[in-house]
Amino acid sequence: MGDSFFDNFLYWVTTIDQTLFGKEMITLLLGTGVYLTIRLKGLQFTHFIHSIKLLFAKESRSEKGEGDISPFAALMTALAATVGNGNIAGVGTAIAIGGPGAPVYMWIAALFGMATKYAEGFLGVKYREIAPNGTMAGGPMYYVKNGLKNKKAGQALGSVFAICGVICCLIGTGNMAQSNSMTASLANTLNRAFHGGVASQQAPFIYYVVIGVAIALLVGLVIIGGIKRIGRVSEKIVPAMIGFYFIFALWVVLANIDQVPAAFVLIFESAFGIRPLVGASVGMAIQSGVSRGLLSNEAGLGSAAIAQGASASKDPTKNGLIAMTGVFIDSIFVNTLTTLTIVLTGAYTATQAWQGDAANNITSILVTQAAFDKVIPYGFGGAVIALCSFVFGYTTLLGWSYYGEKCIEFVGGNKSVMPFRYVFIAFLFLGAILTPIAGKSIDYLNIVWSLGNIGNALMAIPNLVGLLFLSTILVRETNKYLENKK
Repeated sequence: MGDSFFDNFLYWVTTIDQTLFGKEMITLLLGTGVYLTIRLKGLQFTHFIHSIKLLFAKESRSEKGEGDISPFAALMTALAATVGNGNIAGVGTAIAIGGPGAPVYMWIAALFGMATKYAEGFLGVKYREIAPNGTMAGGPMYYVKNGLKNKKAGQALGSVFAICGVICCLIGTGNMAQSNSMTASLANTLNRAFHGGVASQQAPFIYYVVIGVAIALLVGLVIIGGIKRIGRVSEKIVPAMIGFYFIFALWVVLANIDQVPAAFVLIFESAFGIRPLVGASVGMAIQSGVSRGLLSNEAGLGSAAIAQGASASKDPTKNGLIAMTGVFIDSIFVNTLTTLTIVLTGAYTATQAWQGDAANNITSILVTQAAFDKVIPYGFGGAVIALCSFVFGYTTLLGWSYYGEKCIEFVGGNKSVMPFRYVFIAFLFLGAILTPIAGKSIDYLNIVWSLGNIGNALMAIPNLVGLLFLSTILVRETNKYLENKK
């Protein structure tokens, strides 16, 4: 522990994070994915092509039937909440803490997480309700409430998830962590453009304030319109932002294409301890990879089930198949691109995992910015990451504001939604200015990511319990669908 408030705060949130995301949580997350994979007979592998066909089918764009938005818009809303700074800053943080091998455990968690996400998408539609205001209400709080035989236990477990969901929406994945990365990246870019600053030099405080206010206004303009407006914005922005990021990440990869085989050798040797690191171990790679992987794709949190509950879908199985493609897009596609840019350019060598405690260590989004800057000329690479971070983070904030509304609505009724929106925006602004308030130490950036992990764990526990109890119904109805399909 240190002498300052933020040193002590960092120590405690890191300790809690490591405790919650210790062996027990990793076992529960991966174990649930493995268990569902076995019971569903590897559905995410055997029916992956079918799920992609459903995603691009004409009916996935239809809003006919019970629901507020089309199945495609529901997936884009879920992806808006998942494809965010976890893919840029989260991957950078995982590598900075656990080394180049940490993404291997992201991939492993994602492959089994596809079965978990299928279950969440399925149950989100099957057990949803019509809220008093006429909109659809779904998610883990509803499928444990309506699906478990013991109604008192179901109501209690649903309330626990909803309360934890509100906490996570305010201090975790979908709020402070996003606005912090968005602001840090953009402020760093502006600082270099106007003042000749370097990556390790902090931008003026006023930059953080102005950017934080701008983000708050942009988010507020959309979330007032509810899920329909969020869905319309998401289905336009999300495919475009993924395509934009892909083009520039591919530029970095192609510039080092001859080093790709060696990069994968380094990744796997680091993951299994064949190539030892100064500031990281295999255990740190596993913990960092799984926790940041969950932070990125959210399989096991149950959050996507809230968006899927608004889908105009008649068939829970089709909805689940579409939902599971989100994990592949997020963790296998986008995260792998980020990982390759960091490893191929050698940006990982300026992290704590590689060189221990050093004055020039970088972490979080600065690692990814450094990777892009090494290939894309005139400092434009860092600007690309700043823009992607801003847009990725913006859509994530939109998606998570909706998740928080549905959680607070479950425990507090419709009257609690508007006050939640104001509190959400206040925490968003706090996350934006947290780095310069905390001080110049780069380690303080880990505060918001540790808070995000804590919030994720608090959501994941009641959701995973619900998934395990409802797995028999899930498997039975999935088998019926697959038999009819044959």
